[in-house]
Formats: sequence, C-alpha cells, structure tokens
Amino acid sequence: MGTRSRRRPKRLIAAGLAAGLAGGLAGCAPDAPPGVAKDRLDAEISRSIGDPNTCVLIGPKGGGRTLYRYNTATACAKEYPDCEGPGAMSVGDLLDAVARDGQPRYLSCDTLPDRSRGVGWAAAAVPGKDLVYAAVMEGDRAFPGRMMADRLEGAFRRAGLAPASE
Repeated sequence: MGTRSRRRPKRLIAAGLAAGLAGGLAGCAPDAPPGVAKDRLDAEISRSIGDPNTCVLIGPKGGGRTLYRYNTATACAKEYPDCEGPGAMSVGDLLDAVARDGQPRYLSCDTLPDRSRGVGWAAAAVPGKDLVYAAVMEGDRAFPGRMMADRLEGAFRRAGLAPASE
C-alpha cells in the first residue's frame, strides 16, 4: 500500500496565491456610482477623452472614498504641473479639493519646456448628483480642461450617470 503526501504541489499553491491576490486587488478598485454600469461608463469616457495618460475619478461631495476610477491606479497616481504655480498634483489631489470646496476647475498648461506635451485638468460637480469628478489628461494631444469637462458631461449623460440635458 502506497502513501500519499498531504502537501500540495508548489505550483498549485503559487497559482492559488496569485488568484487570491488578483481577486483581492480587483476588490480594492473602485467600481462605479450606484445605479451606473461600470462598463458603460468606462466605454463612454474612453470614447470621449480616452487615452493611456487619462484618469477620471468620481467621489461624493464633501470628500471620502473614490467611487469610480477610469484607468489604472498607476496612471491615476502620476503627478503633473498644477498649472497655477510651481507645484505638482495628482488627480486624487484635485478630487479632494473639489469635493471639499465645490469649486470647478478647468486648467491647462505645458508639461515640457519645449511645449511638445501638455496637461489638462477638469473637476466639477456631476450634474444632478451629490458627486464630484476630477480628470487629468497628459500628452502631445491633451485636451484643454474646459474641453475635457464638456466631453465628460456628455459621457456622464450617455452612461446614465447624469440626467439628459434639457
């Protein structure tokens, strides 16, 4: 009579850990505001201002947690010139600011001295909701902040996040 080891093969353990880690990380990513399909919101934002260096965050007025994120955590953590002085900020910093004071912001400036790349920032209340958004786009064809805001408001309406305009 042969004996069997009760130990699992190392590759099964590694596969289980990898799957658990991936599932855990996916659980940490913001989903979407209540009543909105994340896939639809992702598609509309992608259609409107999508770019590898674009990030959009949505959170409640007053601050708190991020309810939605378009793009990766890495893309959203990048810092760019704040366009109002010598400092830099991330889109999370902008979301926190607009959540606190409710003041919309539409900014644009160059990110390189030769003016070959720029950054656009847009942040405001989501029309008809107790939510705010902040967005950043950086690159050689980045939209100005006001244009990003106009495009995002259309994306929010098409995705069912904001009411249809009258």
